[in-house]
Amino acid sequence: MGLAESVAGYFDVQEHGSSVRTELLAGLTTFLTMSYIIVVNPAIMTDNPNTELVEGIVIEGFSTGEIQSMLAIVTILAAATATFVMAVYANRPFAQAPGLGLNAFFAITVVGILGVPWQTALAAVVVEGIIFIILTAIGAREYVINLFPKPVKFAVGTGIGLFLALIGLQAMGIVVDDPGTMVGLGSIASDPVAIVSVLGLFFTLALYARGVPGSIIIGIVVTTIVGWAATAFGPVAADAGLVAGSTSATYDITPLAGAFVSGFGNVEAFSFALIVFTFFFVDFFDTAGTLVGVGQAGDFLDENGDLPDIDKPLMADAVGTTVGGMLGTSTVTTFIESATGVEEGGRTGLTALTVAALFVASLAIVPLATSIPQYASHIALVVIGVVMIQNVVDIDWSELTNVIPAGLTILVMPFTYSIAYGIAAGIASYPIVKFAAGESEDVRVGHWVLAAAFVVYFVVRTGGVLAAQV
Repeated sequence: MGLAESVAGYFDVQEHGSSVRTELLAGLTTFLTMSYIIVVNPAIMTDNPNTELVEGIVIEGFSTGEIQSMLAIVTILAAATATFVMAVYANRPFAQAPGLGLNAFFAITVVGILGVPWQTALAAVVVEGIIFIILTAIGAREYVINLFPKPVKFAVGTGIGLFLALIGLQAMGIVVDDPGTMVGLGSIASDPVAIVSVLGLFFTLALYARGVPGSIIIGIVVTTIVGWAATAFGPVAADAGLVAGSTSATYDITPLAGAFVSGFGNVEAFSFALIVFTFFFVDFFDTAGTLVGVGQAGDFLDENGDLPDIDKPLMADAVGTTVGGMLGTSTVTTFIESATGVEEGGRTGLTALTVAALFVASLAIVPLATSIPQYASHIALVVIGVVMIQNVVDIDWSELTNVIPAGLTILVMPFTYSIAYGIAAGIASYPIVKFAAGESEDVRVGHWVLAAAFVVYFVVRTGGVLAAQV
């Protein structure tokens, strides 16, 4: 038996209706789509001299650039570890890395606004991860996720699709900030990034509609080459944003690895508990929402909208968070960009193993791994976002008590830039509208408990309690 046959047998590739080639291609697609985190996470996690709120990680004797280089390596190691566990233990095509939003909460709220030492913030991440491991081992996380009302479960995929599309369109310069309407159309005719992005997007959509294998990867690569060529040989200025920056690598992460230990010194118990709670809450529901949403895109869900054996990918998430905090980065979570690989046909852990291997390989060539401009890689998010909108047909729109929680879930996600907030809106509204409609028999005690938990969370998260600690 050859290597390919052995690998296919271990991951049950054929039983899942896939092939080794498809899984490898799907893994490459996911990696290209989420590789931006190697640069973005360090940029968010370190001190920003342009604002007094973003203090992040500061290490005496090291420049911001050197710290960002360390964080790039730590980001890669945390992502590779978590995704490897996802592959060999859960056998799911989901990729993981330090999560956007959670790293911003780390640097802006915890370290910047609350003034908590970054070592203590890392200690909170490690504690959160350990709690997750325990809760996952006893089945508590799976139980809570299975409490999600069915209309909310089926709405998550569409909400994530809109969220993905918004992220992608912003990176491509097509959607921009507007002081009057909050969002608006970018200056496409005069912005080189937007021009190349639009051309690349429609080229990719055409390939995808035609059913060309690897269409998303082809679109990303061609768009990148066009952008580079426009700068190198065309009339476009070198600083137009068509060429990605590079990150110099350093492999000495000793100032970060294990720094969480010192973070337990002089901890104020109540504030520390609130930080752990917030990390815990957002990570829990971000991961749950992503697993259900991407699982829906891959047709992994059962007739009740549940992901079978969800405890295994949840354990991978918990292990990744714990390892990441110990190494020196924020909470690891399942990436919604996994949907790109799933849409390319990824169905098993071989897709995740490919992503993990590519993260490890990027240790040697960090500048090359990050050389694909964000506007090019994010074309995949728009394409997959559009495709995921079709999941909306799984919702029973004839019943108003389904429409309200499902609609809120879908709308709140992109408008608040948070998967967790969308899920919160859907779950909190479900028992209320069911009770008001006289259908309280459909509501379980757990639904009320989850709704109450979200109310408490929003009080904490939006400043009611945390602000009092400033």
